Amino acid sequence: MSLRLYLLRHGETIYSRTGGFCGILDPDLTPEGHLMAQAFAEFYSKLPWEAVYVSPMKRTIATAKPLCERIGINMQLRDGLKEIHYGKWEGKTADYVKENYGDDYVRWLTEPAWNPPTEGETAVEIASRASVVIAEIEEKHPTGNVLVVSHKATLRIILCTLLGIDLGRYRDRIQALAASVSIVKFDTHGPLLEVLGDRYYLPENLRALAGT
Repeated sequence: MSLRLYLLRHGETIYSRTGGFCGILDPDLTPEGHLMAQAFAEFYSKLPWEAVYVSPMKRTIATAKPLCERIGINMQLRDGLKEIHYGKWEGKTADYVKENYGDDYVRWLTEPAWNPPTEGETAVEIASRASVVIAEIEEKHPTGNVLVVSHKATLRIILCTLLGIDLGRYRDRIQALAASVSIVKFDTHGPLLEVLGDRYYLPENLRALAGT
């Protein structure tokens, strides 16, 4: 038996609905986001779970809570799973950032591995802190199913790190819509991507939401 890592992005928030930059900001889920969390719990509670690791933000805790309550397991909070710090861009739209931080924005779009949002984090920094959590999971849970509940950029960076994809391309190669789940199996030859960005467990009306 191998370790299977289920990488779940939190449910919808007002920022995932509108596309504004939200990293260290701490909004709760929208009503639809809470329904997404309930749908995940209903569908995935059938699996035997070893552990649940969660970013310590309201939106991720609220996403993990229904499953944890249903199966009777305590979530483990890890700062390494927090979202990218968008610095001066927090709460702003892309149009505002382009107008007011144009040079930084272009550099970030071109090479986000090493170029951060203004006064924010690079993908390399996120990979460094998130990898500590993944290494902990691999050590403590060599087999079984482990859930990680995190954020759009962080999950894409984790996937790039595990799959050997250039971190500078995390925004171009991996999609992670709200409440989507990806599955990575740790096998003889290393991490194997089995599922990417699945939302088919959601009811059709929730699946139809953009969830950027």
